Amino acid sequence: MSNSTTSQAFLEWRQKKTTKPTSEKVIEFIIKGAGFSSIILIAAILIFILKESLPFLLSKFDFKEFFMSTEWYPASVVKIRYGILALLVGTVLVTVISMLIAVPLGLACAFYISEFCSPRMREIYKILIEFLAAIPSVVWGFIAIMMINPLIINTFNVPIGLNILNASIILALMSLPLIVSVGEDALRAVPETYREAAEGLGATKWEIAIRVLLPAAKNGLMAAALLGVGRALGETMAVLMATGHSIQIPQSIFEPGRTLTATIAAELGESPKGGEHYQALFAIGLVLFILSFAVNLSADYLIRGRRK
Repeated sequence: MSNSTTSQAFLEWRQKKTTKPTSEKVIEFIIKGAGFSSIILIAAILIFILKESLPFLLSKFDFKEFFMSTEWYPASVVKIRYGILALLVGTVLVTVISMLIAVPLGLACAFYISEFCSPRMREIYKILIEFLAAIPSVVWGFIAIMMINPLIINTFNVPIGLNILNASIILALMSLPLIVSVGEDALRAVPETYREAAEGLGATKWEIAIRVLLPAAKNGLMAAALLGVGRALGETMAVLMATGHSIQIPQSIFEPGRTLTATIAAELGESPKGGEHYQALFAIGLVLFILSFAVNLSADYLIRGRRK
C-alpha cells in the first residue's frame, strides 16, 4: 500500500515538473512569434517585389537582353532597352574588391582586439568601431568625393577618382565594423580552456591565435566575412556617389561603373509608378533579392558543412 502511494506521489510530482508555468509558455510563444515574423516579413517583401515586377516579366522581359546586354536605355525615344550586364559586373567588382580589403583587415582587427590588447583598450576600440558603424552612408559618399577622389587622382595619376576602386575602399570601410564586431564575438566565444591548454603546452600568443583560435572560431569568422559581403552588396547611397555612375563594363579598377542598387536609387523617383521603367527597376530589385538570398544560403551551407 505504501509502495502504491509512493508511486502515485512520484507520478504527480513528475507531471508537475514537466508542466510549464503559464508565464514560461507566454514567453516561449512571444519568442517563436518573433522568429516566425522574420520569415513572414521576408516572404511579404518577395511578394511585393514580384507583384510590382510581374507585368514586366510577363510582357517585356527578354532573358538574353536583360542579362547579356550592357545597353540600359529605359527612356530612349528610338528603342527602349533593358540590359543589366554592366550593372551586374559593376556590383560584383565593387563587392569582391571591397571584401578583399575588408575581410583580412577586419579579421586582423578582431584578433588584435580579442587576444592582444588590454581590457581597457579593448573597450575603447569597441566604442570607436561602433561609432564608425554609426556614420551615415551619405557621409561616406562625401568622404569618397572630397577625400578619396583627389587621393586616387594624385596617387595613381588617373583623370578621375570616382571609380570602382573608390567605391570599393568606401564599402570596405563601411563593412569593417560589422566584420570586426562579429569576428571578435566569435573569438571570445571560444572556451577559455582552449587558451589555457595551449599556454600549458608552451604556445605563444601568435601560435594560439593561428593554430587554436582560428580553427575553433572558423564558423563565426566565415559568418562575419559573409555578413560583410551582404553589407557591401546592398549598399546604395555611398556607391552611387563614389563609382562615377557610368553604365559600362569597367576595364580596370580606375574606370567608373554603376551598381544595381545605385540604379534603383537614381531612377526610381523619376519613373512613373506602374510604368514599364518602374517595373524594370523592381525586376532589378528581384535580382538583388536573389543574389542576397544566394549569399546567405551559401553561408549557411558552408558553415553547416564545416561544423559537421
